[in-house]
Amino acid sequence: MDRVSSSEEPTAKISSIFIYPIKSCRGISVSQAPISPTGFQWDRQWLVVNSKGRAYTQRVEPKLALVEVELQKEAFTEGWEPTKSSYLVVRAPGMDALKVCLGKQCAKADGVSVWEWSGSALDEGDEAAQWFSTYLGKPSRLVRFNAASETRAVDPKFAPGFKIMFSDEYPFLLISQGSLDALNELLKESVPINRFRPNILVDGCEPFSEDLWKDLRINGFKFQGVKLCSRCKVPTINQENGIAGSEPSETLKEFRSDKVLRPNKKQQGKVYFGQNLVCKDSLTQGKGKAISVGDCVYVLSKASSPAEAAA
Repeated sequence: MDRVSSSEEPTAKISSIFIYPIKSCRGISVSQAPISPTGFQWDRQWLVVNSKGRAYTQRVEPKLALVEVELQKEAFTEGWEPTKSSYLVVRAPGMDALKVCLGKQCAKADGVSVWEWSGSALDEGDEAAQWFSTYLGKPSRLVRFNAASETRAVDPKFAPGFKIMFSDEYPFLLISQGSLDALNELLKESVPINRFRPNILVDGCEPFSEDLWKDLRINGFKFQGVKLCSRCKVPTINQENGIAGSEPSETLKEFRSDKVLRPNKKQQGKVYFGQNLVCKDSLTQGKGKAISVGDCVYVLSKASSPAEAAA
């Protein structure tokens, strides 16, 4: 792969950081986020599962888009530890608030699965199960990743040695405001960034320049762009009402498909929007690991074209 060194001028700045504590539910916009070995602290740490332990996502349960999640502000500071009076608060239309204690002991639930992974998780109990069962209208339980006994590896072809909790594939997803703006110029009705569920939104760079970013530095931490993000149907789901449509996927197919971006590569019928990242410094434990809104993004090396980027 051709790599092009960049100058020490920042390429972009972080404009927003989003964390999604419960997979497929609404995100939380935060001003700073501690980095853990699996991504941002709290990101995709919980999962809603069916009676067989299989993950629910917005692909089959778009109502999850309306579930709001709240953690106390201190939870996003470095080194914070929950107590028995610390809660994950969950809200949804027509439902009373659910409070999930962060400091309690949970029973183990075996046979939990998400995509290719299966293992044990921590069951958050009958009250949480009843809440999600009532809301979704079918048997459901809320489980938490069991980091003490389980690991879920990232695809070793792209990022050997890295791991995640209940994210789809990678610890971080980065998108630029320029890319969103360029897409919205082509749409009849513009879409907000929450359709794409990034962790890091940056501003100040050219549209789709993040496709090429390979080695980055943010607040002294080394990040690596490991794979263009191929998109599923979730971006077609309106995150305000849970209703799916055809856009922006139809428009993205016209100019962001592998046929267009990677014409000489094996065609998989995929559409790309955003760059998946790993943090090289996340594997070494230590304090003082957080990035913040306003941090500069320095791009240290780039692929020469989208066709040469991993995808």
